[in-house]
Amino acid sequence: MKKEDNFSRYSRQIFIEEIGLEGQKKIRSSKVLVIGAGGLGSPVIQYLAAAGVGTLGVADFDKVEIHNLNRQIIHAENRVGLSKVKSAETFVNELNNQVIFIGIEEKINEENVEEILSQYNIIVDGSDNFSTRYLVNDTCVKLKKTLVYGSILGFSGQVAVFNHNGSKNLRHIFPEPPFDEDVPDCDSLGVLGALPGMIGSMMALQSLKIITNLPVSVNQLTLVDTLSWRFQTIDF
Repeated sequence: MKKEDNFSRYSRQIFIEEIGLEGQKKIRSSKVLVIGAGGLGSPVIQYLAAAGVGTLGVADFDKVEIHNLNRQIIHAENRVGLSKVKSAETFVNELNNQVIFIGIEEKINEENVEEILSQYNIIVDGSDNFSTRYLVNDTCVKLKKTLVYGSILGFSGQVAVFNHNGSKNLRHIFPEPPFDEDVPDCDSLGVLGALPGMIGSMMALQSLKIITNLPVSVNQLTLVDTLSWRFQTIDF
């Protein structure tokens, strides 16, 4: 792509005084890992790719199913049965072929987590289970990686930035994870697709602010209740 076309593509970001050309260069040189290509990961992947993040890693071990499509907006009917990573790669390549896409078709576990996370500047966790969330959090602390966190259920969501420049992490607000089987999930309670769209977009925005060295709130959990339309922050 020619330089003038490149400028035109990202001009609405570059025109923002706090971003500018230097900010766009930072976005272009950034390396972000998105864990999960589902409800939260979909809008994160979409907006980071659209913004021109240089290297975008996506880790997921699942396949696209028809019931995913009400909320996992990067996937499509003609990719049902395909791995979510391959589907995400197709989406990213069609949206912005400047982005280097790295697909990781495996479950994040204790054996591979350090090797995978160590290759990225920012980790965005859109996983759907507590064991993965805490493993990713603890590894980010060990590796000194910034973690953008989000979770959803029903009409409610949470967003936070953990371990950013020495800030607090997930265990400072929730010291121990509950057992996964004790916590309801989207499979049992359901979710309206616009909710992960909102929370995932917030996660993507926080990621872009971090990349461009804009201020982000730390040691703070944002609670979103879309049923009563209330937004609340909890300091910890």
